[in-house]
Amino acid sequence: MKQNKKERQRQLKQMLETDPFLTDESLAVNFEVSVQTIRLDRLELSIPELRERIKHVARERLDEIQALPLEEVIGEIVDLRLDKEAISILDITKDHVFSRTKIARGHYLFAQANSLAVAIINDELALTTKASVDFSRQVKEGERVAARAVVTRSKGHKTWVEVTSSVQQEPVFKGEFVMYRSHR
Repeated sequence: MKQNKKERQRQLKQMLETDPFLTDESLAVNFEVSVQTIRLDRLELSIPELRERIKHVARERLDEIQALPLEEVIGEIVDLRLDKEAISILDITKDHVFSRTKIARGHYLFAQANSLAVAIINDELALTTKASVDFSRQVKEGERVAARAVVTRSKGHKTWVEVTSSVQQEPVFKGEFVMYRSHR
């Protein structure tokens, strides 16, 4: 059952405050309306398009990454608080998938999570010493993967980072990374 415009716009605003990386297409499916309706709703609510929302979040929260150059991170970091948490997004393209099945190669999901675990470390040297990962569902071409890394604990030269990757808020990957850092 479709909602009235006011209620849909209220929920749209709330959803984008919770997850600014939702696409117009996924919102249209969620609200059972056209993509154009979502765009008009965003316009009325003065909510920018996805790219602008991503840039805004990045400008607002991005600290300086020390452990690796930003261009070496797999995916686009949109939020980073060193030694606390970070978020990156990766749009799965034809370059990331098997040509026959259009399913993403697992090493891209792992690389996104691992590079985020390295980037979150507030040290010039951060190396992965151990990783425990679980893939919970296949990711397909055209999907957007949002990875969230959280530092769970630190002891001496080791820091534990938990990374959860999702597609439209559905978990697809989870990993725990034990990171070596040169200073603490």
